[in-house]
Amino acid sequence: VLPERLQRREAERQQGVERQRQKKEAQVVKEEQSEFFLATFAREREAVEALLAAGTLEEAATRLQALQKLLTGSVRFLAPYEVRQGQETVARLQGDLAARRQQLQPKKKFAFRALKKEAAPGSAPRPAEPASPAPAAPGLGLAEGESGGPPLCGFSGAQDEELELGPAELLQQDVLLSELRGCRVRLRGNPNTLRVRDCRGCTVLCGPVSTSVLVDGCSDCLLALACQQLRTHRTRDCRVYVQVTSRAVIEACSGVSFAPYSWSYPGIERDFESSGLDRNSNNWNLVDDFDWLATDKPSPNWSLIPEQERITCWD
Repeated sequence: VLPERLQRREAERQQGVERQRQKKEAQVVKEEQSEFFLATFAREREAVEALLAAGTLEEAATRLQALQKLLTGSVRFLAPYEVRQGQETVARLQGDLAARRQQLQPKKKFAFRALKKEAAPGSAPRPAEPASPAPAAPGLGLAEGESGGPPLCGFSGAQDEELELGPAELLQQDVLLSELRGCRVRLRGNPNTLRVRDCRGCTVLCGPVSTSVLVDGCSDCLLALACQQLRTHRTRDCRVYVQVTSRAVIEACSGVSFAPYSWSYPGIERDFESSGLDRNSNNWNLVDDFDWLATDKPSPNWSLIPEQERITCWD
């Protein structure tokens, strides 16, 4: 009996030693991967900055896309603060690229297109109020990595309108949609950032956004969004079809439900390439609720849309 007991204890000891060895090796590999990423990321960042300074914008855009893919592919072994710093760096470079494009290639003039919904038979026509470019909303915070400058295009104060912007109007622009009521908005193109504020009963369909999307103070809306970061504040009873490379964040929200991004339009693949987003990376079902700290129970403030209830045809 004694030898068997000793043998069992020795076997358990050896298993413990092996587990510790494997854990130590995994930690070493993780540290080596992190060091390699940081060195590579810093070198590529400097290259993009040099290309922007020289005005070589197409090559800068290509290198910036590669930088975004490097970050996205390294998230699994990076510390959260390293991921956040990388995202902020990419967002800053995207803003610098957009600014240099405007500086070296003056933006063409364009007009916003507001297509009125047809009035119901027998109803009195309502005078048209054209949607106007929205000014920056004062006193409201920005999402992480979001450009702090005033938005260059968007819609504000419209009601029951069909609103639309195309690729030439959206390319690397900061877009603001504010105080819309019952509108359907189609943004076919690649903005730099998107802010959706104080909208009610609206449908917002947006092409790939290079950096961040902020949804704030909205209710009863349907949104289709592809972006690097998604933050949702003070929002209730909204359905969000999303492709996001980091984890979505909600705060002071209720009744928000998520599904994978499924909107499409001619030219969307080109816009994804321009945005630098990786189509194969989508954390649509990973949501951090800042108001729910329990780890053993799911947050009651958000849910996943059942597959049989998801929209497949958007026309």
